[in-house]
Amino acid sequence: MIAQLFSARWLRAWPAPVMASALLLLAGCRSSGRPDANGASAFATGKYRNLFAEAGHSRKEIRARVDAAFQQLFHGDPATQTVYYAAGANNNGPLAYVTDIKSRDVRTEGLSYGMMIAVQLNRKAEFDAIWNWSKTYLYIEATNHPSHGFFAWHATTNGVSIDDLVAPDGEEYYVMALYFAAGRWGNGRGIYNYRAEADQLLSRMRHRPVITGKVRRRGPGQGTVTGGPLFDEEHRMVLFSPSSERNRFTDPSYHLPAFYELWSRWGPAEDRQFWAEAAAASRDFFVRTVHPVSGLNPNYAHFDGTPVNLGRGAIFSYDAFRTAGNWSVDWSWWARDPRERELSDRLQTFFESQGLADYGCQFSLDGMRQIESRHAQGLVAINAVASLAATHPRSKDFVEALWDTPVPNGIERYYEGLLYLMALLHCSGEFRIWTPHGS
Repeated sequence: MIAQLFSARWLRAWPAPVMASALLLLAGCRSSGRPDANGASAFATGKYRNLFAEAGHSRKEIRARVDAAFQQLFHGDPATQTVYYAAGANNNGPLAYVTDIKSRDVRTEGLSYGMMIAVQLNRKAEFDAIWNWSKTYLYIEATNHPSHGFFAWHATTNGVSIDDLVAPDGEEYYVMALYFAAGRWGNGRGIYNYRAEADQLLSRMRHRPVITGKVRRRGPGQGTVTGGPLFDEEHRMVLFSPSSERNRFTDPSYHLPAFYELWSRWGPAEDRQFWAEAAAASRDFFVRTVHPVSGLNPNYAHFDGTPVNLGRGAIFSYDAFRTAGNWSVDWSWWARDPRERELSDRLQTFFESQGLADYGCQFSLDGMRQIESRHAQGLVAINAVASLAATHPRSKDFVEALWDTPVPNGIERYYEGLLYLMALLHCSGEFRIWTPHGS
C-alpha cells in the first residue's frame, strides 16, 4: 500500500531514519474503537501534565515564566509588547480589545483567545472587558443579517466592522471560554450570565436559520450572501465559512474535539449527541488530512481531508500551526484515540529533521519544499504542545525549545504571542477544564 502512495523519487529524497520512522507510524495508523471509560485522561483524573516540570524546571520558575508572559502581552509596553488595550467603558463596565499589531485591526480569533487565557489565569477583569467589547461592537443583532446571532470576525480598533461574516473558530473559543468562566466564577447578570450566553451561541452554531442579506466585506465592499449554521450537519464538521460565497469546506485548525466532548456534556440537551459525534468525526478527520509522512496538514481541507487550494496553494501555513495542538490537547483531556499520539510523533519527526533550532514555518504538505524560513515562535509553541500526545523521547526537546524561546514582541507579537501564551499554559498544566456549576 505504501509503495502505491509515494513515488520512488520522493521516497529516496527523505533521510533514511525519518522515512523509517514515518513508515512505521503509517503502518500503525488505525481506528482505536470506542473505549468504555476515560481512563487516565485529565478529564477523568483532574490531573494535567506539567511538561516543564517533567523536564526539570521548578514550580517557582514555571509560575514566574507564565506570569511574566501574561504581564508582557496584556500589560506591557503599548508600543512594543502588549496586545491588550483598554478602550473606555459603557453601561456594562470596562471595555478592552486584543489587536493584531501587524494589521492594525481586531479579530474574533484574538478576542476569544484573550478570553480563554484570562479565564485560565483567573483574570476576570480582563475577561469581562474583552467580552463586553465583543458584544458591544461585533455582535450582529439584526434578524435579517446573514450573521445574525454571531460576531463579525474583523473590525477596526475603534469597533467599526471591516467584514461582517463569521470566522467559526472565534465562536468556538467564545463558547468554551464562557462555559469555563461559568465554572470558575459563577454566573452574573446580563451579558455576564456566562452559561446562558454560551448555551445560546452554541445552539445557534448548529441551528441558526439560513438568512440571505447584504453584508459589509473586506475588499469588495457590500454584497449579498447567504449564511447559516457554522457546522455542516451531514459531516459533523466545523465550516471554514458559513457564507454562500464559498464552496463548503473546513479548516483543520478549527477542529476542537476536546471542546466538543465538553459540549456533549454541558451544552443544550438536544444537541449533546451531535457534539459527541463531532468529536469522533474530527479525530477521524485529523488522520485523513495530515500528510502520511511529514505530519503536516493543509490550512484548508475538504471534509474527506483532501487539501483545498486557496490563495498561495494547498500548503502548511499559519492557520495550520494550530492543528497539532488541537489533537494533542484532545489526547491529554480525553485519551480516546491513540492515533493522535502517532500524529504528534510523525510531526515532531519531521521538524527534528529540519533542524530543531531553526526550522521554517511554511512548507509544501510533503515537507519537501520550504516556503518561508522564519523560525516562528508560535509554531515552536504549538510543536511543544504536541508533546502532550507524543511518545518519543524527542518530545522533551520540543518542550525545552519553547522554554528557551522569549516572549514574542514587536510586529509579530499578536498571533505568535497568543499561541505562545496558550502553549505555556498547556505545557505547565494550567490550561484546565472548569466545569459549570450544576453540570
